[in-house]
Amino acid sequence: MNIRIGNGYDIHRLGKERPLIIGGEEIPHELGLLGHSDADVLTHAIMDAMLGALSLGDIGHYFPPSEPKWEGANSLSLLIEVNQMVQSQGWRVGNIDSVIIAERPKLKPYLKAMRDRLTQTLAIHSDQISIKVTTNEKLGAIGQEEGISAYTVALLIAD
Repeated sequence: MNIRIGNGYDIHRLGKERPLIIGGEEIPHELGLLGHSDADVLTHAIMDAMLGALSLGDIGHYFPPSEPKWEGANSLSLLIEVNQMVQSQGWRVGNIDSVIIAERPKLKPYLKAMRDRLTQTLAIHSDQISIKVTTNEKLGAIGQEEGISAYTVALLIAD
């Protein structure tokens, strides 16, 4: 088989005194995402999708929150490590399709910057990554602005 598909999901609570980082971009907002690392839900979902495509587990296995060295970690640095793992197994990214679910802030103005940052980090072409945003129509924890989540599907191709 020369293609593999994985999916990823992540969710983090919003809280005070934290920057809001999504897709490697710091977004102006009064709240940020809480987590052991920078809590970048999009990048975490992408990493889980890539790892899942190769049955390599999830990011918690490689970057456990119990490890102090990962506290405050830049998720783009972790994505570079995951991409190196994927490549060392003889695979490369075919494409990535993601959706971020958030009521606020409005993320559409930041999509190009996120896409550019992730494209550069993964060393892929811009037409290999799609990022969409939606709200949860005020339903549930996301709709009540308690958190932000992301879903990703990644297609990997054998080299």
